[in-house]
Amino acid sequence: MSDEPETMAVPPALVTIQDFLNTLDERSFSVRGTRHLGGDELATGAALAGWLAGRGLIPAGTQPTDADLAAAHRLRAALRGALGARASSGWDGRAGANGALAGLTLRIELSADGTPHLSPVAGTGAPAALTRLAATAALAEADGSWQRLKICAAPDCRWVFYDASRSGAGRWCSMRVCGNRDKTRAYRQRHRGNGNSRWS
Repeated sequence: MSDEPETMAVPPALVTIQDFLNTLDERSFSVRGTRHLGGDELATGAALAGWLAGRGLIPAGTQPTDADLAAAHRLRAALRGALGARASSGWDGRAGANGALAGLTLRIELSADGTPHLSPVAGTGAPAALTRLAATAALAEADGSWQRLKICAAPDCRWVFYDASRSGAGRWCSMRVCGNRDKTRAYRQRHRGNGNSRWS
């Protein structure tokens, strides 16, 4: 959840990519009587323009095309799929994910101090912004921080979170909410299996 203290531990380079992945909100559970309805923060080209400009990824006033919006959705799905693949075996979305990434063109450039970095080939518009997001994911994999970015294991949540636990074995975005719900559900299932009708 965005109000969890763990988010304070997200490396600065990963904040934007985590926010990007969470523009698709799949949460559908209730907390204290309030139900998450989910939704897509990037449902329109105008919404994509506002999101990218708000993070300094494109100049204000840039108008993404329908193709740019579709590319943003494909990139988001590819990266969320990659995170989700860690928790499941036999991921069948790799070809589609690689297809989404194939449309992004990067080159390696040297900065003034000689440090190599990835840079988008295309200018300053939405395609370049999406390429920068993909480059951030690749660099995070290189420095090991990508392995800490995860999708909540709760099927009615799937919020992307940074696992700040010492072991790096966290499964839920919030132990208090999703972890507790999962443990309660498992407890009830065990009691059903034991013929305890209290939870039936």
